[in-house]
Amino acid sequence: MDAQGAGKMQVRFRRVARPVADRLWTINREGFDRLPTDGPAILAPNHISFLDSAFLMLSVSRNISFVGKAEYMNSWKTKYLFPAMGMIPIDRGGGKKSMLALEVAEDVLNRGELFGIFPEGTRSRDGFLYKGRTGVARLAMKVGCPIYPVGVVGTDKIQPPDAKFPKLRRECTIRIGRPIKMERYSERSDHRLALRQITDELMYEIRELTGQEYRNVYAGKTAETEPTITAKVGTLGDDVAVPSRLAMPAGTSA
Repeated sequence: MDAQGAGKMQVRFRRVARPVADRLWTINREGFDRLPTDGPAILAPNHISFLDSAFLMLSVSRNISFVGKAEYMNSWKTKYLFPAMGMIPIDRGGGKKSMLALEVAEDVLNRGELFGIFPEGTRSRDGFLYKGRTGVARLAMKVGCPIYPVGVVGTDKIQPPDAKFPKLRRECTIRIGRPIKMERYSERSDHRLALRQITDELMYEIRELTGQEYRNVYAGKTAETEPTITAKVGTLGDDVAVPSRLAMPAGTSA
């Protein structure tokens, strides 16, 4: 695969584009002091607008590589620019092509860099927060790096999913949550269950950051959500509603 993650072009772009973006929009940034100044980490945002990855990239102080849909490689407008900016194309059909993208992501993390991935897998078109896919947890477990939940609010008002151009003079907020560390899960005997628990913890932390209503189905599916119960979930240690079959034991420690 040609894409190898973010490089010098992203540094130059961030230096020029961040002041421009801050003049065109009000981008509130919270919790960015939580991010490590070096070493690998995964940033996992909710996904409500095309602008989510761009605004996050402009907001961090380090290079960050993102997974993006492989269809961007079919357009002359994006096939060279997006990879140069750190996009790693992924075939959303699954299989070996998807695994190749995650292998490149693993290389990025093993170099001690930041990697961004949307755990929902695609944009939410109705504003709800959907069930996370376990690829982000699998990657974090393999590399042994923390996952930082990221809550993005308001970018869908700047550029809704079907809009071709963003609206100016609007406001959004990007919040970085407390890290989910893999040490708490490394000795779990059921690896698949651990991946699902990490992913569920991540999604509820994102919900705390965004205030979105959670739907316990994958984005694009129409199945009904499951009943919820209250349980202690995640690094915040707060009582939150979680799907009954996925509830973690009460009192889960941070």
